[in-house]
Amino acid sequence: MLIPSIGRHVEKIKQKIDHSLGLPFQKVLPESTIDASVEAEKKRYRKRIYTPAVTVWAFLSQMLSKDKSCKNTVSRIIADRAAKGEPIPSADPSAYSQARQRFPEKALSHLVLQSGDDLEARVPKEGLWKGRHIQIIDGSTLLMADTPENQAAYPQHGNQKEGCGFPLVRIVATFSLITGALRKLLIGDWKTAEVRLAREIYPTLEPDTVVLGDAIFGSYADFWLLGQNGLDGLFQIHGARKTDFRKGQRLGKGDHLAFWPKPKQCPKGLPKEIYDQLPKSLTIRELKCAIVRKGFRTQTIILVTTLLDPVAYPKEELEQVFGLRWQVELDLRHIKTTMNMEFLKAESPQMVRKEIDAHLLAYNLIRTLMWEAGLQHGVDPLRLSFQATIQHLLNFIPQLAQAGQNKRRELIHVLLALIAREKLPDRSGRCEPRVRKRRPKAYPLMQEPRHILRKKLVA
Repeated sequence: MLIPSIGRHVEKIKQKIDHSLGLPFQKVLPESTIDASVEAEKKRYRKRIYTPAVTVWAFLSQMLSKDKSCKNTVSRIIADRAAKGEPIPSADPSAYSQARQRFPEKALSHLVLQSGDDLEARVPKEGLWKGRHIQIIDGSTLLMADTPENQAAYPQHGNQKEGCGFPLVRIVATFSLITGALRKLLIGDWKTAEVRLAREIYPTLEPDTVVLGDAIFGSYADFWLLGQNGLDGLFQIHGARKTDFRKGQRLGKGDHLAFWPKPKQCPKGLPKEIYDQLPKSLTIRELKCAIVRKGFRTQTIILVTTLLDPVAYPKEELEQVFGLRWQVELDLRHIKTTMNMEFLKAESPQMVRKEIDAHLLAYNLIRTLMWEAGLQHGVDPLRLSFQATIQHLLNFIPQLAQAGQNKRRELIHVLLALIAREKLPDRSGRCEPRVRKRRPKAYPLMQEPRHILRKKLVA
């Protein structure tokens, strides 16, 4: 009699937690989708309170919270259960922590990519640029807890003394220009160049996609690799490359086809086997563009692209598209700053990667919510405030958890209306200095490991 009663008790608590935690995410990330991703990794679960779905939903809630500790997440679950007079799980966060460790890493990564693909699939054909998807590529770095395991997998930067820095991970990601959702992601240590990670992403992109990025991605080898994968690229020209608009095939003012010769030596970081496959020359379109901003000097930049047809892809339209490249900087800022992902608290490399994926999954679900709001109220989703969307969602979650089915539909309608009203002003051409007004505290930087500094204090 004891075992069945415990099983029923656990199942009852599980269903209550399912209902509460899943409310903000069940529509776009249902339990069936989570279970399918786990089954694909051939992972089996016993009957527990923290099922795969509950674990993921709690993980998402944790990443959206300011206090990202496991203890705070479990406390939030308990508070919700206590308010309803329902059975509560243990206050010890170890069960939840173990559930996060149990969840397959590949399954979580799959959910991130699937969420981005699902949102992109909702874009109508007429909403694409000339019927084509555009993905913006860029990279960044993140810090993490200074543990021996993290240091071994993602060592601190080489210019920092041992024991005085933090492990550093490099990420390279692509984002949809239309929805802002993250589509692809690769992770490496700080020594891994962004272009090397980007070259691993190209074969995974949907053919006929246009890749938009800054100058680092517009090398000879990268243009060839893009073509090999049925992709096109639009980048700013690298500062080391010289161009002459008096040469090549003229297409218009400040617009010509240039014939790039193969580099005489294999570039640093490019595998020799790829260098040997490169053709003797490539035809690249070069565009001279003027950036005019009121109150500033006119700047001239040169763009390079494999979109060679000046009729199908007029120069003015390519300039406009490249002007939207800045969107990726905002996307990365939302993930790192708005969602507080600049410093990862996980103490093992595996959990570091899971923490990154959980942040990105939450990011894509927020983007989906913004898309829903924009679609229902006729507003461009990319013009809506990401920060305000998170604030409204977190404030509505407790009310959604306590509402009945009819009331819940009404609350979701109000939530989407509120999000749609958070329209940001048009800031095209905005230019702000990178300076800080608030002065940091006058503590010196750590130049020696902490255990040595402690000994000096008591000496």
